[in-house]
Amino acid sequence: MANDSKLSNDKGEFIRATSSFRNWVKADGSSPFPAEKNRYHLYVSLSCPWAHRTLITRKLKGLENIITVDIVDWLRTSAGWRFSPEKPGCTADTVNGKEYVEEIYKLADPLYTGRVTIPILYDKIAKTIVNNESSEIIRILNSEFNALCATSQQRDLDLYPQEVRQEINALNGWIYSQINNGVYRAGFATTQEAYDNAVDDVFDGLNKVEAILSKRRYLTGDQITEADIRIFPSLVRFDTVYVQHFKCNIRRIIDYPNIWGYLRDLYQIPEFGSTVHMEHIKKSYMMSMENINPNGVVAKGPEIDFNTYHGRDKLY
Repeated sequence: MANDSKLSNDKGEFIRATSSFRNWVKADGSSPFPAEKNRYHLYVSLSCPWAHRTLITRKLKGLENIITVDIVDWLRTSAGWRFSPEKPGCTADTVNGKEYVEEIYKLADPLYTGRVTIPILYDKIAKTIVNNESSEIIRILNSEFNALCATSQQRDLDLYPQEVRQEINALNGWIYSQINNGVYRAGFATTQEAYDNAVDDVFDGLNKVEAILSKRRYLTGDQITEADIRIFPSLVRFDTVYVQHFKCNIRRIIDYPNIWGYLRDLYQIPEFGSTVHMEHIKKSYMMSMENINPNGVVAKGPEIDFNTYHGRDKLY
């Protein structure tokens, strides 16, 4: 989650820290982490857009019975992410019995002093963190557990197909910079110039997405790919938290006809919609970021119905 990695340069610009654990699970056994049932575990927050990607991919690939999950508290305090099983939608640490996510990092590396972030892909046998970079975790889930997917359809589903990889990579590049991370650059900016530049970047990115979606159902065509999974968490949070909380209020997603239809189209796919937990999202952003919302008052609105008819299946 972004408030694990807030750094500002001398211009007041938000700089995101890089991830530390970058190992891979390999189906062919070419890494120390072979693909096996019940060996791997995801530590996530339902509020975190980066963790959200991994939950969507896990469901799309039919890996719910292969890779287990624990969910942290929506509230991140000065002590870090905590496991609070007494709260709705949260769990205990069912693997290591720890109270804080930081303890899992220390378990993997007792000398670790880096940022404590989620999601985490954890090896329950080796008792270590495999990877904490969401973009790599979703590719691991897409390709390395195919022999263990619940159905043949899920096994054959390729979210990073060879024929559009170049396009996906290009989309990921500017969507990450302008939208996924752009909203944080706007929200955490500490100077007017840094904010103005960041928020303009966000809406330039959204305008480009709107143009793309005026011609095709999904970002690369008529099939869902990794690019759609990466943008969905940002779009589904936008009107609820980014408009008011991060001051990204030039326009709302519902003001973009094609993006708004696309967002509802994806949300109504069970593997997408079932992973959205608005209570966790709102409470985490509005209660955990004291520098933006020091009193921790959680807004009641807006009321958004993601289940209204979108019609994109008829258009494309």
